[in-house]
Amino acid sequence: MLAQGIGKATGKIILMGEHSVVYGEPAIAFPFSGTQVIATVKENQVVSLCSTYHEGTFDQAPLGLANIQQLTTKLQQHLHTPNFHLTIQSTIPSERGMGSSAAVAVAVTRAFFDWQEKNLSQATLLEYVNFSESIAHGNPSGIDAAATSGNNPIYFERGKDFLPFPLNIDAYLLVADTGIKGQTRAAVRSVAALFETAPDETSLAIHQLGVLAKTAKEAIVHNEAKKLGLAMTKAQDYLKQLTVSNNTLDTCMELALTEGALGAKLTGGGRGGCFLVLCDTKEKAEIIATKLKAYGVKDIWLQGLGVYQHV
Repeated sequence: MLAQGIGKATGKIILMGEHSVVYGEPAIAFPFSGTQVIATVKENQVVSLCSTYHEGTFDQAPLGLANIQQLTTKLQQHLHTPNFHLTIQSTIPSERGMGSSAAVAVAVTRAFFDWQEKNLSQATLLEYVNFSESIAHGNPSGIDAAATSGNNPIYFERGKDFLPFPLNIDAYLLVADTGIKGQTRAAVRSVAALFETAPDETSLAIHQLGVLAKTAKEAIVHNEAKKLGLAMTKAQDYLKQLTVSNNTLDTCMELALTEGALGAKLTGGGRGGCFLVLCDTKEKAEIIATKLKAYGVKDIWLQGLGVYQHV
C-alpha cells in the first residue's frame, strides 16, 4: 500500500446522440481534456472527504454526494482498505453535461487502486463508475464513464463495444457553458414520459437522432464540415421536440447560426449546461465566442485540430 493514491480523469462532451443513446441509438463522445479531476486518497483515522461540496466526515456529507459515498464504501470493502481521507479537486463544471460525476468516479476509483497498488482493468473501472452513475443519474447510458476514462473520441451504442473514433475534419468546435445547471435527471424522465403520451412522434425523434449520429460520423470520416454542421442543427431540432432544450440554449444557438456557424446543438442532459457550435475557421469561431460572451455565456473553450484551448 502506498502512502497516497492518485487518480485522474478528464471531462467529456457528447457531439451527437444524447438521450437517444439510452434507447439503443448510437452516440459520439469526446474526452474533454480542457477540464479534469484529480483525486487523492490516504489512510486516516476516520473516513473523511475534502471537496468543493463538503469538507469533513463522510457520514455528514450532503445527499448529492451519495454516489461517491457509496462508491468509496464499495471500494473500501472490495480492496480491504483501512479508513481513509479522500480529496477531490475538479475543474469540470458540475451539472453542465461535461460528465462531472462520471469523471469524479473514474478519478476516485483510480486513486483507490493506485493506493493499494492493484492493477485496474478498463472493464473493472467501468463497473465501478457505472455503479456510481446509476446512483447519480438513475439510468446512465455508460457513455460518460467511457469518455471520461479514455483518451480517444468514441462511437458508442449501448450493449456494444466502444469504437475508437479518429477526428478527421477541418473545422473548429466551440464548447460553451451557459452558466445554468443542467437538469439531466428531469430531462431523462421527461423523455420517458413522452413515450407514454406521444409514442410515435417520440420514437421517430429518437430514431432520427440515431440516424444523425451516423451521418455525423460519416461527415467526420470524409471531412465534410458543412454536412456535420447540418446534422448537428437537425439534431437540436429533435432535442427541442423532446423538451430537453430551453430558451437560453435556443437563443445562444440562434445567435451563433446567425453569425455564420455551420451548426449548433446542446450537449449533455440539456435544460441548461453546455452547447456546441461548429465553425469552418478559427477566426469565425473567435468572433462567435466574443458575441456569446457579450450575451452572457459563462465560459467557452475552442477545439482545433483535436486540441482544446481556452478562449
